[in-house]
Amino acid sequence: MGHSESELLDVASIREDFPILQREFDGEQVVYLDNAATTQTPEPVVETIADYYRTTNANVHRGLHQLSQEASVAYEDAHDRVAEFIGASGEREEIVFTKNTTESENLVAYAWGLNELGPEDEVVLTEMEHHASLVTWQQIAKRTGATCRYISVQEDGTLDMDHARELITDDTAMVSVVHVSNTLGTVNPVSELADIAHDHDAYIFVDGAQSVPNRPVDVEAIDADFLAFSGHKMAGPTGIGVLYGKKHILEEMEPYLYGGEMIKKVTFEDATWNDLPWKFEAGTPVICQGIALAEACDYLDDIGMERIQRHEQRLADYAMERLVEQNDVETYGPSAGDERGGLVAFNLDSVHAHDLSSILNDSAVAIRAGDHCTQPLHDKLGVAASARASFYVYNTREEVDKLVEAIDDARQLFA
Repeated sequence: MGHSESELLDVASIREDFPILQREFDGEQVVYLDNAATTQTPEPVVETIADYYRTTNANVHRGLHQLSQEASVAYEDAHDRVAEFIGASGEREEIVFTKNTTESENLVAYAWGLNELGPEDEVVLTEMEHHASLVTWQQIAKRTGATCRYISVQEDGTLDMDHARELITDDTAMVSVVHVSNTLGTVNPVSELADIAHDHDAYIFVDGAQSVPNRPVDVEAIDADFLAFSGHKMAGPTGIGVLYGKKHILEEMEPYLYGGEMIKKVTFEDATWNDLPWKFEAGTPVICQGIALAEACDYLDDIGMERIQRHEQRLADYAMERLVEQNDVETYGPSAGDERGGLVAFNLDSVHAHDLSSILNDSAVAIRAGDHCTQPLHDKLGVAASARASFYVYNTREEVDKLVEAIDDARQLFA
């Protein structure tokens, strides 16, 4: 089936915004397929960072001088822009800037979990959770006496939703689920899980690190209580993460970090907290990173999130098809044609994923190898590690072909 021009990306034009993709190693142009770890940063975002430091650099909310006022306005507006990007009608009051998804997970776990969980409570996760979620709630459960339970992953890489309905009960206080698996590519039914959680008066935390960068995400349509994601996975800078939280929940939570900016009044005996979201942004915040993240939102919206989703889906399907053709390659997660994120995890028989990644690097093909911060999931799959190719707006079918050619070189080397 063909696709209309409006559905297709002008990848050649997009690639012009990413000079790093023109780099060569030993005469080979880099094929960057490690986007689930970190995407590259387009020129408009790089220019925003440079322009901030050239013209506006000052601390926010702490000065009456012009530079501080300009920086404060830009930083506050960045919260509103990110809120718009994910459909949060509460605007900046529902958007907390952190340094990454992991910190956002920890903020909720410590500020809410330590105060609200007890021995009678359960936290329900999935077997495909990233360590940022799994380890965080596991350790909070140990401190509070709560119990962690895990929704099973089926052979096709999807969640067992019957099992989910069994696990989520009136004892459940929090459901923490990855929206798109960074290993399997599975797109989980987070809206349905939110309905189940809310039917039992539980909250739901959605890990959007692999969804917000490459598909339309509306937190209110999902009815997420919390959602987290990172700027460096969505054409933004490193050092900036986002925690979305429903306003009424954030208002009830205690701060996670203490210090400057997050306070309203301090005496020698006590302190009161600042308004949202500043209550959760102690100290000098991620000013430039936040402003650059807002520019990344503009950049992605100009391309179109639905078009980005379709582009990645086509690349993932094509990669799955090419890899499945190889009798000695095992892939993980949903089959080609099923909805999945823009990544494929796989293994080549008798070749460790780390060795494969090293050999592919000799052909300037950059992929990920390891457990991808999902060790328990890899244990369930029965493998110590996997190779992972992940795609973004600037990747092409020709680069998938280059990946397959490099795998063939590795096969011959180990024959």
